[in-house]
Amino acid sequence: MKNLNLTNILIFAVVVLIATNSVSAVLNMRASAASFIKWVSFTPSLAALEKAYKTDTETKNEEWHLKMFETLAYYSSLKGDNYKSFDGKVIDELTARLKNGERFSDITGKLKNYSYYKESYMAVLKEFTGEFAENKENKYGLKVYSPIASGYWFSHTKDFGNGRSYGFDRKHLGNDLFGSVGTPIVSVESGVVEEVGWNRYGGWRVGIRSFDGKRYYYYAHLRRDRPYNENVKIGEVISAGEVIGYLGATGYSDKENVNGMKVPHLHFGMQLIFDESQKDGNGEIWIDVYNIVRFLSKHRSEVVKNSETGEYKRKYDFYEKNLSLAE
Repeated sequence: MKNLNLTNILIFAVVVLIATNSVSAVLNMRASAASFIKWVSFTPSLAALEKAYKTDTETKNEEWHLKMFETLAYYSSLKGDNYKSFDGKVIDELTARLKNGERFSDITGKLKNYSYYKESYMAVLKEFTGEFAENKENKYGLKVYSPIASGYWFSHTKDFGNGRSYGFDRKHLGNDLFGSVGTPIVSVESGVVEEVGWNRYGGWRVGIRSFDGKRYYYYAHLRRDRPYNENVKIGEVISAGEVIGYLGATGYSDKENVNGMKVPHLHFGMQLIFDESQKDGNGEIWIDVYNIVRFLSKHRSEVVKNSETGEYKRKYDFYEKNLSLAE
């Protein structure tokens, strides 16, 4: 470096600093990008979900209480994602070991993929069970509900990943629940309304985000003319089991309020979000909720109709700690 005066030295130093920081920023971005989960294949069968729930409730008073996501993460760490031949004895053997004094952290610490399955399944099931009050009675158990209100029929098949062609070729990222127009649709989990309005694909739809930000519930093809309950507005807190709208056949149209679906149904989907960059775009993670819908079909919110307004609401008051925190 010939003939460098003080000014040149200072300029050179600034350039080096900027370059160094830029490289550091890029490395930090890469490290950050690698720090969150990019894909989840949630495959537990109905039998597995029921066994995990039973274990959760039966061990709730134990020091080693096993939440649903922990039980299933343990099972998947041993058996992988294949639940076609689910063996409940694996979970029975785990609880026996814990009763005999073994520590869960010691058992799972030896499992190569447990941390991945734990984080993945926790994102799906973390708030499915817990303490809550319903009809002034304190309870522990399921605090999430079927999206279809109690007393209303529906049918569904395993359709996640099936092809769709309206607009462009794509995969079906949810489960279609077929029923009668006007059937009350309820919020599966407590959360905050994030999306309301018309979408050319989903018609009148609602998007509700869980309080921990990990789950985004999508309810689409709601009824024409009066799709929503009056309490459904962006930013509003909605309790689990509360009526949010009514089943319909809207969608597949650039024009609002059009019944573009051949058969009335609710499109129900669950998106997992480990980083806000995954909320929209190519990084979205949608899971197959077919077995979740089957599991929740036995836990449905009772609703009543207001004879004056024609609106429905849940029959019993519901309270959980997160509701007060969100408000």
